[in-house]
Amino acid sequence: MKGKRHLVSWSAALFGVLGFVFLVAAIGTDFWYLVDASKLERLSNSTERLSSHSGLWRTCRFQSTCQPMVNPFKPDTENITASHKQLLKMHSTFIILLPFSLILMTFGGMMGFFGILTQAYFLVLFTGLIFLFGALITLAGLSLYISYSAAALKEARFLMGTNRLLDHINIQFGWSLAFAWFSFVAEVLTGLAFLLMSRMIGLERRRDRSI
Repeated sequence: MKGKRHLVSWSAALFGVLGFVFLVAAIGTDFWYLVDASKLERLSNSTERLSSHSGLWRTCRFQSTCQPMVNPFKPDTENITASHKQLLKMHSTFIILLPFSLILMTFGGMMGFFGILTQAYFLVLFTGLIFLFGALITLAGLSLYISYSAAALKEARFLMGTNRLLDHINIQFGWSLAFAWFSFVAEVLTGLAFLLMSRMIGLERRRDRSI
């Protein structure tokens, strides 16, 4: 039983570290949303690079500088539409949720470390619940980001009206978003591993008391 518990402990630690690293990489990089305008550049004979890639905080032109996005917490509400205000609310929400999930992982990692050292049943159990709650927060942030991206594209089509420029642009999600999904999976596996570990600790204690 102890050998299996040690294996679960190492698995929980590995998944926890992977989840943390993936989410840090996702939040800190600018490849959540990719806009490939190479076809439009050829059609318009433009020498300016129109393709871009975006993160949670800024938008970057390929081989060019990055510009910060509009601050969703201090927008200029006088010159924006109601749909734009809704987009800003969605933006402000997911840029809070994802770093909050990172904080939960940090807190859960510290608790898990002491829980594994002391073999404290409730500490290990609570750690598993924290990681599962963090995974839920990550999932909420990712779902909101995808909804935000779809709504932003819809707003862009509405503003352009009959202009069909977007038909010549390829838009897709990037590897930063994939990293965030990997982090979500790793958080779930970490939480489940800690719950399994707490069950194993509980069974060992009941067996020791019965002897």
